[in-house]
Amino acid sequence: MSEKAAQAPSLTYGAAAGRLEMVFARIAQAGFISIADLAAALGVSPMTARRDVQRLAQAGRVAALHGGVKLLAPPAQTGFAQRRQAAAAAKQAIARVAAGRIGREDSIAIDAGTTTLHLLEHLPADFTGSIVSHSVPVMAALMEQTGYRLVMLGGDLLPDSAALVGPLSVEAASRLRVRSFFLGAASVDARGVYVKADIERPTKRALMQAADQVVLLADHSKFSLSEPVLLCGLDELDALVTDRPPPADVAAALIRAEVALSLAAPG
Repeated sequence: MSEKAAQAPSLTYGAAAGRLEMVFARIAQAGFISIADLAAALGVSPMTARRDVQRLAQAGRVAALHGGVKLLAPPAQTGFAQRRQAAAAAKQAIARVAAGRIGREDSIAIDAGTTTLHLLEHLPADFTGSIVSHSVPVMAALMEQTGYRLVMLGGDLLPDSAALVGPLSVEAASRLRVRSFFLGAASVDARGVYVKADIERPTKRALMQAADQVVLLADHSKFSLSEPVLLCGLDELDALVTDRPPPADVAAALIRAEVALSLAAPG
């Protein structure tokens, strides 16, 4: 036995519970490595290294190639999942401030979106009202909750927004009334509020019309983005909750439209 092999840790099957994790860690470090180099690095035979690689490949953790192995890229996240992680602290702060507008027995509507979703974490502790939504994550989060009523709008699934949209959702919303609709946005400027796709617009408009007041929840990044579909003018809002002062032109437009502005400091 060579000096190198004698000094290497024993990696025979069953020798250690973390055997495959050691092999995977070496592959993860390299990104791509040949079977020969992997075997040499671990002090095992190429046949043993190849068996380990096959086990990892069967588990979907690596891709076994001719003479080598590479680390698989992590699954791509959905657009909704990516947006949910962005500016998380700001969204939490915005939702916390916005929730101060919710009364114990209110009927409210929650828009599909990552900022509005955080409202659920800040509902009044004694909330006994009703929640209307077309957001699939809202439905999933509240399915096992008791003490208040959840009304879900039907429709076709829009995966990018994790929302139910279309004529069914619009018709359902048209028969409802809520005290507050907490609206999300893809972008905001002095002209108004924008969404990414026109298919989203009718359901949001129907919920706006069903509400006594419309409260927009938007973090500061929405003031620098540009999206194609105008949902509404600022004069159709009653309040805006954001985490930083808006740009000067937007601030002036909010004053002209008599929209109440609330700032929520993260942290």
